[in-house]
Amino acid sequence: MINKVTLVGRLGADPEIRTLGSGVMVAKFSVATSESYKDRSGQWQEETQWHDVVLWRNLAERAQQSLRKGSMIYLDGKLTHRKWQDKEGNPRKTTEVVGAFFRSLDGKREIDERYSSSADNESPESSQQTSAGGSSMEAEEDLPF
Repeated sequence: MINKVTLVGRLGADPEIRTLGSGVMVAKFSVATSESYKDRSGQWQEETQWHDVVLWRNLAERAQQSLRKGSMIYLDGKLTHRKWQDKEGNPRKTTEVVGAFFRSLDGKREIDERYSSSADNESPESSQQTSAGGSSMEAEEDLPF
């Protein structure tokens, strides 16, 4: 069985970052994806879907450093569903994508500006997610889209 989600889209707002009592960092944000199609009358229509995303630990730290409202990202993760109660005690359901990997797809110049001050602080996990022997800048330029 496989539970895998791949999204390419834009952030609707800056990530909301929290640090739990245990010291674990979590980032939450929404990603918009769009698709175009022709309706029955032959007119092009665009449909946008919003996806709630959650990133944990090192990925949350990277999101805090590199993602902003409007950022375009490539994201891999899994689909999760959870139940909870709101402040009034009403049952609620949430569907989220829990990210396992993400890469910013913003232009190279903007990426250089974002990472120039934080390159020395890059986590081991994020540096392992680049192409073998290459820098993160080279890996981003090799993406097929």
